[in-house]
Amino acid sequence: MEILINSQRQPTLAQLRAFAAVADHLHFRDAAAAIGTSQPALSGAVAALEEVVGVQLVERTTRRVLLTPAGERLAVRAHAVLDAVGALMEEAEAVRAPFTGALRLGVIPTVAPYLLPIVLRLVHERYPELDLQVHEEQTASLVEGLAAGRLDLLLLAVPLGMPSVVELPLFDEDFVLVVPEGHRLAGRGDIQREVLRDLDLLLLEEGHCLRDQALDICREVGRPEGTPGTTSAAGLSTLVQLVAGGLGVTLLPRTAVRVETGRSAHLATGYFRDPAPDRRIALAMRQGAARAEEFEELASALRGALRELPVRIVGEAQP
Repeated sequence: MEILINSQRQPTLAQLRAFAAVADHLHFRDAAAAIGTSQPALSGAVAALEEVVGVQLVERTTRRVLLTPAGERLAVRAHAVLDAVGALMEEAEAVRAPFTGALRLGVIPTVAPYLLPIVLRLVHERYPELDLQVHEEQTASLVEGLAAGRLDLLLLAVPLGMPSVVELPLFDEDFVLVVPEGHRLAGRGDIQREVLRDLDLLLLEEGHCLRDQALDICREVGRPEGTPGTTSAAGLSTLVQLVAGGLGVTLLPRTAVRVETGRSAHLATGYFRDPAPDRRIALAMRQGAARAEEFEELASALRGALRELPVRIVGEAQP
């Protein structure tokens, strides 16, 4: 007896990726930009997926996009399928020789200019077959990229407090007070944190983790919320120029001090009394990453290379 099997069409990865992007953004233009395709192509892929599965997944209106009840259920499955495919590709990459192929490294802006020269030199000298691709973004974007598989490894300030992310600590570094030339705190080495209560403190703009860390320090010393003088800037270079111009003071991580204060002769520094406010810098990878051993080896090598900086090298994360 011959058995005839009715072969049904299957959704493609491109269709699932398009639908997952729409489910994430609820906006066709933003979803298309997120996965690097055109809006008509994305719309066509979603329509094709609806035809394959036989149900309507999205409601298109002139102002917004909504998921249907079926779309909400299938979005979960689509993400699971894409995650599984990503894991498969990661596992295939991992079976190759270590430290070969592409490594997509995400770095926060308050780390990149000061640590990347050391990172790049280490990779060039020790891992010449590694194709290191660097992406400088703010913390939220980096973490999203790591979860989505767009990035493999992050170099940023921790803790992140995310069970799905494993942190490989590298070092702790103190914050340094940067003041205008002639300021009463210039050159001091015993500054107490409490002085931050009343200073005109200049901060990075919203989205930078360094801004949040500085505000946490201010809250610890009892600085009132909304204290005047919290002008913001897009980067550390702009901050120190504002300080040089007499608009206030700011906090810099120790690794940034030499580069940033060297831009102007009208700047001075002051150091806090122990224990100084500080931050921890680490590599971060996905929980269960196929290249975990490779990343742990890289972290160990980086700790050795970073000893030339004014930081305190730390060991492996404690359980």
